[in-house]
Amino acid sequence: MSVVRQTMVIDTDAGVDDAIALLMALAHPATQVVGITATHGNVDVDQVVANVGVVLDQMGLEVPIYRGADRPLVAEPLSSAHIHGEDGLGGIRATLPPTQHRPAAEHAAWALTRLAREHPGLTVLALGPLTNLALAVRLDPEFVRHVGRLVVMGGAIEARGNASPSAEYNIFADPEAAAIVFDAGFEDFWLLPWETTLKHPLRWDQYDALANLGTPRAAFFGRMTASLARLLREQLAAPGFLLPDPLAATVALEPEAAREHAFVPIGVETLGTYGRGLTSVDWRPQTAAAPNVHAVLTVDEPTLVTLLQRALQPSPSDNPP
Repeated sequence: MSVVRQTMVIDTDAGVDDAIALLMALAHPATQVVGITATHGNVDVDQVVANVGVVLDQMGLEVPIYRGADRPLVAEPLSSAHIHGEDGLGGIRATLPPTQHRPAAEHAAWALTRLAREHPGLTVLALGPLTNLALAVRLDPEFVRHVGRLVVMGGAIEARGNASPSAEYNIFADPEAAAIVFDAGFEDFWLLPWETTLKHPLRWDQYDALANLGTPRAAFFGRMTASLARLLREQLAAPGFLLPDPLAATVALEPEAAREHAFVPIGVETLGTYGRGLTSVDWRPQTAAAPNVHAVLTVDEPTLVTLLQRALQPSPSDNPP
């Protein structure tokens, strides 16, 4: 694995898989997370802020949380509480001690622009709708130049949607914001699309092994994912637990884990009865469109599992002398 240090900001809507991705990034020895920005998405933004606080409690860490957009730029907010639970954490937050983490006064979009200026070459890992990033692009013309690498979980590059027949949830939740971000000109833009998630389910034996590691974080992981695991395993007969955001985190934390990728032109459709939120990929070998996104096609699964195992290991505070 890479030992090159990087500074990262994570933009999240803090559902179950976001929480796992946060654990992975916060446990990574070569990554310094300097801020976590909250957006609408899986649940409302205030629940997202609380969920981020819960994850920080699990890690015993202090990282600034910035409350961001509570709705899309144009449309009405969506919710995936039927997948992630009403609290976004599989329904377990009420059983945990209330988090004492509170959001900073600065809005997430302003925080993104400031942190990008303060940390040239910043990696931004975006796990939810792209509203905060779109606002940052519009607020600061230099934001795009200051970001070293942008990794986004989102999109359906083969139009195999999960929020509509052709659109993936994060993009569908705010297509106008996604269009701004995709067209902004980020120099090193990587996309982990929904179809790649479907290629890399965490096998059930691997999931069970992680949930039963016997550490406090593993217990948190197991309880938080239990409801979604039952849905995937028993009702949908999925071959394993789906991990879209942890796969994106794997690519952000260990760039070489993106085994196959295609540098292609991708735009976002904002209109249409059937096409709204579609990430339109120009696969033609001879096209006038300039490529703007590295679409990740396959991910190194052993790297994903290693990062998950590390994230669920105990910290020194878990076993005081």
